[in-house]
Amino acid sequence: MTSTSSSTAASESLNPDGVEWHPSALVRDTSKTTQAHAQDNNGAARASAGFALVVLNQPLTHLTVMRRLWHNASFHIAADGGANCLYDVGPKKGDPSFDNLRIIIGDLDSLTDDVRAYFEGRSTTVIHDPDQYSTDFSKAVKHIRDRCQQANEATQQQHAVDIVAIGGLGGRVDQGLSQLHHLYLFQAHPRYADGRMYLFSGESLTFLLKGGCRHFIHVREEGEVDAFGKYVGILPVKEPSRITTKGLEWDVTDWETQFGGQVSTSNHVLPETKVVEVETTRDVLFTIALKEL
Repeated sequence: MTSTSSSTAASESLNPDGVEWHPSALVRDTSKTTQAHAQDNNGAARASAGFALVVLNQPLTHLTVMRRLWHNASFHIAADGGANCLYDVGPKKGDPSFDNLRIIIGDLDSLTDDVRAYFEGRSTTVIHDPDQYSTDFSKAVKHIRDRCQQANEATQQQHAVDIVAIGGLGGRVDQGLSQLHHLYLFQAHPRYADGRMYLFSGESLTFLLKGGCRHFIHVREEGEVDAFGKYVGILPVKEPSRITTKGLEWDVTDWETQFGGQVSTSNHVLPETKVVEVETTRDVLFTIALKEL
């Protein structure tokens, strides 16, 4: 629904007309996916090629989504207490699926001794970064991008890595807003030159739509898991914007949106919609509900 109150109211590729998004590929069940299908289009092929997964310090729900993300990721890192959350849904229950965690990083004020000992015993590297002017999420992102830069220098190539973070919303309000802030902070380039970032929370997927172009978000794809529910929000967190949409129950045209004014939340993806189109003049957050897989 579009209203004046927010309370009522994987991947991607560039094409001449805008930006393509294929978020279903992030949670693709690769055990049932053929290589031919994985290359069906540039955006989906990129998502299926792997991404870095950051586990944040919030209880993990939607475990089917979590396990698919873990399986599809090429690199796994926990931001401090995120390792505790990972331990609670895996090793604590006798499930070793997450034992290949590569890095735990942060100021380590949340990481428990028993969780640290468990993962260190399985070759996880623990990095203590005491900097109090950056968050553990920031430290994880910086570590991933530094590794990517080192690999680029070694191979004389230029590749960006997409980052998927899981958790981070559902606890304290200031921490939740901080996670949304990171989606802006680490995607300053107008065409995502440093890679894309996605935030999976307990009930939704959120990512940043850059201003000045049209975005094509493939919410349903032939042969892909139907991962997304009907609820959608388009949020101008940083600054006012003007948006035009197609494929939603309450579409708008050149519609001004800003906090304290009109905000589009609880909109619906139409049952027949396969691609949601959003054109925006400024950066906005796009959030869509997850189904229970």
